[in-house]
Amino acid sequence: MAEAVAKVARRINETVEEGKDSLDLSNCKLISFPDGVFKVLRSVSENICVVTLADNELKAISSKFFSTFTQLRELDLHGNVLTKLPDVVGEMQHLTSINLANNSLSIFPDKLTEIATLETINLEGNSITEIPVEKLSNMPALKWLNLKSNLLDSNTQSALQSPHKFDILSTTES
Repeated sequence: MAEAVAKVARRINETVEEGKDSLDLSNCKLISFPDGVFKVLRSVSENICVVTLADNELKAISSKFFSTFTQLRELDLHGNVLTKLPDVVGEMQHLTSINLANNSLSIFPDKLTEIATLETINLEGNSITEIPVEKLSNMPALKWLNLKSNLLDSNTQSALQSPHKFDILSTTES
């Protein structure tokens, strides 16, 4: 545990001291985003465009995370145990890519469809049964959606078969 805390502290200090625009806290055994990190990063959070929280044990991500990292362009949350995202994710005005692969999502995070800048959504390896195909079709920037290894119902699979303006990776492709 102390080793994981030291790793998080080291990576945060590097981000602050070097004025990096990315924060990588992957493989840190995090079960939640540490509150202390918000205080340490307060001076540089506006500059951070990329956050990687992959391969941790996150069960949830707080609204405070999204209100702190307002300039976020890429968010990698793959390999956690997330079951949902807070509604405030829909307010991310700069987010272009979100990786939610290999989590515990059973419901499509509907608020993602409100992010006008979102280009790629990776939901591979979850337990999602339905997706809002019509809402996704109305997303202006969406280019790529990965739904492989989900439990999509037959209605959703049928809706995915018709042509879309974005590429879809799903288990229904031959």
